[in-house]
Amino acid sequence: MKTLVVVFAAMSFMRAACAGEAELYAAAKAEGRVVWYTTLIVNQAVLPLKSAFEKRYPGIDVQFSRADSLPTALKVINEGRAGAPQGDVFDGIESEPPVAKAGLVEKYVSAQASKYPAELKDPDGLWIATNLYFLTPGYNTTLVAADIAPKKRDDLLDPRWKGKMAWSTARSAGGPIFVGAILRQLGENAGMDWLKKLARQEIVNTDITARAVLDQVIAGEYPIALSIFNHHAVLSAQKGAPVDWIKLEPIAAPMQVTSIVKNAPHPNAARLLLDFIASEEGQHVLAASDYLPAMPSVEAKTPALKPEAGGFNPLYFPPDAFARDGDMWQRVYNELFR
Repeated sequence: MKTLVVVFAAMSFMRAACAGEAELYAAAKAEGRVVWYTTLIVNQAVLPLKSAFEKRYPGIDVQFSRADSLPTALKVINEGRAGAPQGDVFDGIESEPPVAKAGLVEKYVSAQASKYPAELKDPDGLWIATNLYFLTPGYNTTLVAADIAPKKRDDLLDPRWKGKMAWSTARSAGGPIFVGAILRQLGENAGMDWLKKLARQEIVNTDITARAVLDQVIAGEYPIALSIFNHHAVLSAQKGAPVDWIKLEPIAAPMQVTSIVKNAPHPNAARLLLDFIASEEGQHVLAASDYLPAMPSVEAKTPALKPEAGGFNPLYFPPDAFARDGDMWQRVYNELFR
């Protein structure tokens, strides 16, 4: 009898969910379109997601505009303050906090939220993580043998690596977030002591992206990149580049989150698009596009790139971590490493 009750309850829940989606789709279809301000790479991820969404929900046109996190936030804020919002949905690593501070994020708990752990969604429904990034060292496999590559944090202090490691100056992908990860892992006092030791290693600062630093490592300019996106190393290795990534903790994990604009001109289509990107189907589209899907049950194309299959413990950095602590990380980074 208990089994029948559980089955009937599950069936009722599924019917309710389907009915809710159908009603949302009908309302969204009446709006006809949705405008998405995104930081994702257009050809790699945006167009596949647009195509999949429009196939699943015909009659709704996905229009998009691509920019980095902070310009995206500024666009939403300027439109909101002018009383003429144009965008419906926006995403980014650092986009959400300034928009939320301006009171321009609509609260919405996605229908997919139950499939995500607490650290990957806002408790008030201001955002949900839709893809993840894991920052690790990467190394040139021609210049550095696997058996001598750093395996743990203190290996980075080995004198053999002095002057031979590089990183980006970008706050959310280079030296500053590495500083933040160390301080979170070790605490302020022990973390500062360790960072002062690392500073003696004369790490090369590069005013380029983490991807570009990895390209320099592949070209042999430096043996080790100290903070790169692990999936970039795999993508390059699959094309024959002499590169690998190192599962060396702490592994900082900034997250791409998606939110809805307050007073969005197409609010139902906005909810439907956010639900789709966060859904299993949308997450599989991201995985097929060589992004790392945030939903734990959806594997990356190379499963070991995510903690569930890779066996590592990331330090997740939600959007408000950058707003709250980013200036402090930058200050410590500037004092010790610039």
